[in-house]
Amino acid sequence: MPSPPSHPAASTSPPRPAPSGPPSSRVIAARAAAVTVAAWHDLVGLVVPVACGGCGRPDVAWCPRCAEALTGPVVRRDHGAGRLDLLEGRTLLPVWAPAAYAGPVRHAVSAWKDAGRADLDRPFGAAVRRVGDVVAGHLVHGSSGPVLVVPVPSTGRARRRRGRAPVDVLAAAVVAGLRDAGVPAARARVLRRTGGPDLAGLTARARSAALVGRVRVRRGAAVRGRDVLLVDDVLTTGATLVACHRALVAAGARVRGAAALAATAPPAGAVTDGFVRPDQRVVRTSGEEG
Repeated sequence: MPSPPSHPAASTSPPRPAPSGPPSSRVIAARAAAVTVAAWHDLVGLVVPVACGGCGRPDVAWCPRCAEALTGPVVRRDHGAGRLDLLEGRTLLPVWAPAAYAGPVRHAVSAWKDAGRADLDRPFGAAVRRVGDVVAGHLVHGSSGPVLVVPVPSTGRARRRRGRAPVDVLAAAVVAGLRDAGVPAARARVLRRTGGPDLAGLTARARSAALVGRVRVRRGAAVRGRDVLLVDDVLTTGATLVACHRALVAAGARVRGAAALAATAPPAGAVTDGFVRPDQRVVRTSGEEG
């Protein structure tokens, strides 16, 4: 169904007095257009009811109250992912995200990924675009080519079920954020994931086991010597990022960090000092080549 014409932007200046005499043809056309737009929205609301992806509020795709959950500071959240923990206060790679995976964000991500809510692409993309802008200030870019922004791969079965790969939308937004900050970047779908069970609901150990040998760099992908920033929708245990990191490093890439839309909260009692500061620069992580 074609998109309806957008509403004209509201003016902040006081309204001008209406001219005397019969209305001009331009005024008549504007009134007709307004009526058409209103009728279109009423029709769409009857045929395809719209509700907020976060709270279910009717007649709005993403309400202002839920939108606030994605406007928080972009900080490092890798401290809450057990599979990234290298002990002694170190993690495998830094992961930045603007939101916690809870409440309206959790509901909205589920609807976005598995209920066909592609109308959430815009607010989610805007949120992770900020991540790209923030990460650019901490990125030690050491290769001649652009930073490769690599989306975490989903299985072919998941792509067929959803009709697309939602994380690709986030990767494109991160590229835009890096470019906003003057860092050359390009989206690169260089990873593939073969088979395996759905990771939702699995423990951290089970997730890691399910991914062993299933994430690979695509044949012919030129990643050796390139700086890479991974992108995922939600950081939970970190098992998927570990599998991607392993495959890329084995192919000669330098994985500088990762961006996500949201992250689960760290375990109760976890020590987070030194991990959530946004002023930490990305350095070469343990196990990276070249």
